[in-house]
Amino acid sequence: MVDPSKSTFGATTNSDSINPDPTILDEADDIVKSEKSALNMSGVLLAFVTSLVIVAVMGMILGQKIGYSRGVSHSIEDRLTGNGEEASTQNIKALKLKVDTLQNQVNTAQQERDISLANLEKLRDDMNKLHITNLQLQQSRAFLTESLASKGGMTLQIIGAKIAPLPENAYEYRFDVGMVDSGNQERLLTPKLTLLDDVNMVEVPLEPKNYGINGVVLIRGRFVMPKDFKPKQAKLELSVAGQTIEQIYDWQYGQPVADLPYSLEELSELDKRPIAAIEAEQQAKQQTKQQ
Repeated sequence: MVDPSKSTFGATTNSDSINPDPTILDEADDIVKSEKSALNMSGVLLAFVTSLVIVAVMGMILGQKIGYSRGVSHSIEDRLTGNGEEASTQNIKALKLKVDTLQNQVNTAQQERDISLANLEKLRDDMNKLHITNLQLQQSRAFLTESLASKGGMTLQIIGAKIAPLPENAYEYRFDVGMVDSGNQERLLTPKLTLLDDVNMVEVPLEPKNYGINGVVLIRGRFVMPKDFKPKQAKLELSVAGQTIEQIYDWQYGQPVADLPYSLEELSELDKRPIAAIEAEQQAKQQTKQQ
C-alpha cells in the first residue's frame, strides 16, 4: 500500500522544473488582457448600441409627437381656413343680396320719382289750363254783364232750385239766382226759405244771410228737418234793392238715393256746381245704368 503523502508520482526534485516559463506567462497575460479588452469593447459597443436604440426610440417618440402636433395644427388651420372661406362666401352673398335689395329700392324710388314728376308736370299744366279757362270765363261774364247793364240790366230771377235729402233727416238746399244791375253795380241779396204744411210753417236759418249779386249767385247750405214735421211746400223769397220775388215749390218725395252716405260726417263739402250741371250729370248716370 502506498502512502499518498510519500508518493513521487508527477513530482521532481529538479529546481528548474518548479519555475514557470516567462514567455508562457507573458502570453497568458496578453490573452487575459485581450479578453478583458474584448469584454470592455463589447460592453462599450453594447452600451453604444443601447444608447443608439434609446436615442432612436426617443427620436421616434419625439418625431411622432412633433408630427402629430404639426398634423393637428395643420388640420386645425385647414379647418379654420375652410370655415373662414365659407364665412367669407356667406358674407359676400349676404352683402350682394343687400346691395341688390338697395339697388331695387333705388330703382323703385327713381321710378316713383319720375312718375311723381310727370304727374306734377301734368297737374301744373292742368292748373294752368284751368286758370286760363277761369280768366276766360271771368272775361265772358264781365262782357255779358256789361252788355246787359248797358241795356237796362236784368231783373232778379231764380235760375234753378233744388232741395236734396241727406242722412240723419238732414237736407241740402241749392238755389241759383241771377240779376244784373242797370248801373253794373253789385247789390245786396237777402234770401229766405220757409217750409209749409197744412197748418204750420218753419223758417230755415240760412248761412250766410246775405249775398252780393251782379250776375249769378249760388245759394248753398244745409239744415235738419224738425222732428215729426212733414212739409208739403217750400217757399223761397228773395229781396234785393227794393225788389222782392217769391217762389213756392211743392214738396215731392222722389226715389231713394242709392249712393247716400250713412252719416253726416261722411259728407263732402257743399256742391257748388250749377244745378243745371248737377242734373245733367245725374241724367247721364241714369242713361248709363239703363244701357
